[in-house]
Amino acid sequence: MKLSLIVQNIKCGGCAKTITTKLSELDNIKEVMVDVNSGTVSFESKNVESTQRLRDSLKAMGYPTVDAKNGLGDRAKSFLSCAAGRMMKE
Repeated sequence: MKLSLIVQNIKCGGCAKTITTKLSELDNIKEVMVDVNSGTVSFESKNVESTQRLRDSLKAMGYPTVDAKNGLGDRAKSFLSCAAGRMMKE
């Protein structure tokens, strides 16, 4: 099933690269795409459990969905995730 989630703290291509790379590593998740302007993460998921793991992974990286708390720790994690994405090789 194709799904999209709106997430918080996406600021740039570095954020998008980190999100795409990390979420593409999850089992039963494919075709991850990030739209920086809208803060949308689109993907294909085989089941609800995979989708929940994806949401948990986003939160762990500092990119909680819009319906989740976005505390100072989340914003700090997103800053670090963003920096890591900017340093990843193509």
